[in-house]
Amino acid sequence: MRGTRRTRLCLAGVLTASALLGIPAARAAEPTDGHLTDLVNPFIGSQDEGNTFPGAAVPFGMVQLSPDTGHSTGYDYSQHSIRGFSLVHLSGVGCAIGGDLPVLPTTGDVTQTDYARYAAGFRHADEQASPGYYRVGLDSGVRAELTATARTGVQRYTFPATGKANVLLNAAQALHRPVSSEVRILDDHTVRTKITGHGFCRDSAPYTVYTVTRFSRPFTAYGTWNGGALTPGARTGADGAYVRFDTTRDRTVEATTALSYVDAHGAEVNLRAEGGRSFDEVRRRARDAWERRLAAVRVRGGGATLRRTFYSSLYRTFLAPTVGDDADGRYTGWDRRVHRAEGFTYYQNWSLWDTYRTQAQLLALLAPREARDMALSVLRIDEEGGWLPKWGYATVETNIMTGDPVTPFLTTAYQMGLLKGYEERAYRALRKNADGVPPAANPGVGREANAEYLANGFAPYIKGRPHTKVGDSDYDHGASVTLEYALADAMLAQMARDLGHGADAARYATRAQNYRNIFDPSTGFFRARDASGVFTGDPDPARGIGFHEGTAWQYQWLVPQDLPGVISLIGGERAANRRLDSFFAYDKLLADPAGTARDVWVHGNAYAYYNAAVYNPMNEPDLTAPYTYLSTGEPWKTTDVVHAALTLFTDGPTGMTGNDDLGTMSAWNVLSSIGLFPVQPGYRTWGLSTPVFDRVDVRLDRHYWPSGGFTVTAPGTSASDRYVQSSRLNGSDYGRTYLTNGSLRSLRSLAFTVGPRPSEWGTSPEAAPPALR
Repeated sequence: MRGTRRTRLCLAGVLTASALLGIPAARAAEPTDGHLTDLVNPFIGSQDEGNTFPGAAVPFGMVQLSPDTGHSTGYDYSQHSIRGFSLVHLSGVGCAIGGDLPVLPTTGDVTQTDYARYAAGFRHADEQASPGYYRVGLDSGVRAELTATARTGVQRYTFPATGKANVLLNAAQALHRPVSSEVRILDDHTVRTKITGHGFCRDSAPYTVYTVTRFSRPFTAYGTWNGGALTPGARTGADGAYVRFDTTRDRTVEATTALSYVDAHGAEVNLRAEGGRSFDEVRRRARDAWERRLAAVRVRGGGATLRRTFYSSLYRTFLAPTVGDDADGRYTGWDRRVHRAEGFTYYQNWSLWDTYRTQAQLLALLAPREARDMALSVLRIDEEGGWLPKWGYATVETNIMTGDPVTPFLTTAYQMGLLKGYEERAYRALRKNADGVPPAANPGVGREANAEYLANGFAPYIKGRPHTKVGDSDYDHGASVTLEYALADAMLAQMARDLGHGADAARYATRAQNYRNIFDPSTGFFRARDASGVFTGDPDPARGIGFHEGTAWQYQWLVPQDLPGVISLIGGERAANRRLDSFFAYDKLLADPAGTARDVWVHGNAYAYYNAAVYNPMNEPDLTAPYTYLSTGEPWKTTDVVHAALTLFTDGPTGMTGNDDLGTMSAWNVLSSIGLFPVQPGYRTWGLSTPVFDRVDVRLDRHYWPSGGFTVTAPGTSASDRYVQSSRLNGSDYGRTYLTNGSLRSLRSLAFTVGPRPSEWGTSPEAAPPALR
């Protein structure tokens, strides 16, 4: 057996040493002498449905001020007119959301109230963005600049010399579908708005945002509009307002807009707390805030493109979740009442189906204080709203996506030591969620198919079942929902065992094996079952039904709690490796990694989820799949696949693999580039692969991570020398393909020796990540 494996190792090395050329040579560049923010390109992912935005924000800022070009999620690099600079954006979401209060500077008479008609043209040659700052020259001759604090957006407009320099504030149009709006001009410097809207894929319960905008000098004229009717001199209106300045001598106008999800007073509180500084001072502080965040990771080696994509991904990882409370601590809870956060910051916007796989773990490492507050915020949602969230936007539940993502999100926080003092509160909320279904009066759906899952061991596929609540239905995706529930059960079992709830732990551990109940021996794949238990749909695993944004091919590896069990079902290690090789088109990958990634794996646009028998690096179900080889005795193939997938991240507008989903894909890039990946999301296991940098220094908060940080080295790592020959942990030989949180707490150094061919490193059975039983 060992001799056979060595033959395969040598053959793979011969084939791949000259083939894996997709990532620049790791020794091509040294760290810049300038700012790390100079390496960030906010335009990455702004084309081809990456759905990122280039505008101004600080880390986790409530206000994310950015141009809207007409694309449903905000900014599309292929479009060339700007409808306004609006306050709220979510990085990488796949549906219309945010875009509240688009503001646009214009010149001349105000004649239009539809922002699609008064939009201003622009050219990318006259556009610039960096963390915390955005600038563009409009065809009207106006230069617009944006920056931000946590709760305010600051604009600076440089107009031509004119007596008709206008700023239009449009309260009735947004990326979502506004329900109602109000505008009031308070005095000759100040405009206040109230906007109620709902949206995100399907209409959710309404939420309300309040804004107050204060200009740096008095207006010379103003007016409001209702629908298409403009009323010069009016102070109130339903839909929008314009204010006018004389810029024949002083061409610059600055404005600060504060946002609150509580009330108008909250917007004023935020303006007083964070406003009052010059544009340049706010911009400097924003850049400094980003510099501190990015400095948590220092890399050496790697070409210029690799470094830019890495730090741009790290930047996007810190954009969400976002601050949800006002400067006085007040926030609107999911019970529609006003509460106060004491001793922590309240956060909102929860793309949990996505972020539980990568971003939650990266934030727990690099921003543990914020990650703790985020976890506490999710617990507040349960305590105030009656149930844990699934996909929360602002102050409401949208129920987008399926399964039980909140469980691995919170168990990640627990396993990373972020819930000290809250362990039992968190456990009670998770147990309630795992064992029940929200009542009819609650807007959440939770584990919608839980009754059947608990009774029969699987969630049935019942297409078109009456669905009384907004959002996605677990019954439409019974096969993948069964896998997601079982994953969550496994993670909750570990938490229950740690906390001394032995009977619960045993019960959840048994339920974690429910993935077996949807395995069809006749096809050798997971498959949907109907309400009577009969396997249903096309038996072709690339064309079956019941899998959310994927196929049976892609979901077959989403059993991180028990990959040995899955391997056994498939027919053993050798059969599993054959299937993995087919899934990743491994023979083609060896010959042309970048081409295979782009032309075979990426088989359509960002939303081409279905009818595929190959890896989809553009979407969440496959994020852990490349690391499956760590459990099949061929860990070098994880490096081959991961490094090929990393070539899809580039430093141009198309340089994202599908929607970024609030930093999920970006966090995948960061973690995989470092060579440290959460292979059992919700638990404490980190898989290892070859880093793409010679050296990575990670700085950690000593309060949560006693070592204060660690260094990962792989001298000479490159396209030709990329395979782990040996590794050393804190100076001692280390042969396993994974670390645990316990290892990370004492980790000072992880040193890889790399070479041109695969080795025996990590191939023994005991080297693989353990199953959770």
